Amino acid sequence: MNKKTKKILKRILFIFLGILSFILVTVLALAATLFFAMKLICSDISPAAKTTFVTTILETGQMKFLASWYLSPAEIQEIVDSTSMKDMAENVNTDLINIIGIKDPTKPGDTGEKPTEEIEMHEISGRTFFATLLIIKDPSRVSLATIYPWREYGDTLDTIVKNAGAIGGVNAGMYYSSGNKGGRPLGVVVSGGKILFNEPDKYPGMVLIGLTDENILQIIDINGKTKKEVEDIVEKYKIRDATTFQEEKSDINNHFVKLIINGQAREMNGAGSGCNPRTVIGQRSDGALMLLVTDGRGANGHLGASASDLIGIMQKYGAVNAANLDGGSSSCMYYENKFVMPSVTFYYSDTSWRLPFAFVIK
Repeated sequence: MNKKTKKILKRILFIFLGILSFILVTVLALAATLFFAMKLICSDISPAAKTTFVTTILETGQMKFLASWYLSPAEIQEIVDSTSMKDMAENVNTDLINIIGIKDPTKPGDTGEKPTEEIEMHEISGRTFFATLLIIKDPSRVSLATIYPWREYGDTLDTIVKNAGAIGGVNAGMYYSSGNKGGRPLGVVVSGGKILFNEPDKYPGMVLIGLTDENILQIIDINGKTKKEVEDIVEKYKIRDATTFQEEKSDINNHFVKLIINGQAREMNGAGSGCNPRTVIGQRSDGALMLLVTDGRGANGHLGASASDLIGIMQKYGAVNAANLDGGSSSCMYYENKFVMPSVTFYYSDTSWRLPFAFVIK
């Protein structure tokens, strides 16, 4: 190798090391800035900002450890308690739901007239989130589609919707989401009146959320129930399609389900939760079902929605009963051949996480 070649190689190496050093310094500077920014947020300068940060980060699957970098366990617990929700033991009163299109002679004024608009879409902008709400006038059009038999990898929401011959859908309840495999459920799954998965006691605080043969939304606490007891509940309430989510206040992830029961909003301290992507199902007194999905975790620059935000939206649009479903990266909505709300982690890819099931609209 001659001197000229060596000189060129040295120059290239010098330039490469210079670029590498610049990148390294930039990354370290950004990391330091982020670290001290979060430290500032977790100080007492703004208690509201600290509460929002902590409750939000605790609800993320992979990042909740960050809270312990800046705060003691006692401080974290104090913040969690300050945004807690009160227990809600009431059961759904089916007499409050009078489905239009099914005439009930025992109810004066019930004509059984069909709704003129089958599906409405509403776009909602909140302070820390953007949301899309679908109102399905005929609740019989909503069901739970699955990939059953269960396997290691699930399908994206658009695939589940298309395979079901549906026009739209949203993610449903709890499942093994680790590694975005998404092929195996958690809790209980009922589809077409058949129990396809039944492990109610593997996780605490399970709540069954689904529809009966009479198209009534039921929200049933099955915490501590055995498989046989769940079978009896499905038979008693004539559940046709349902899944589960976790109502567990001792979990610092702050899982919650019940939002509105029989027209009464859940009482809570503060916002009730952190801000994250959410998926909600609700029902009006005329039987119309509501499917709501919010963004968050940086999508559109938004943090997401709190429990208080969800209740406010559901109340505004007339929900008698409403429940929070699995959220975070799982939250997504597909309607009329496009992702109206893609999973936030794939925000620019127009897709969703893999799922084992979804509430779909036929």
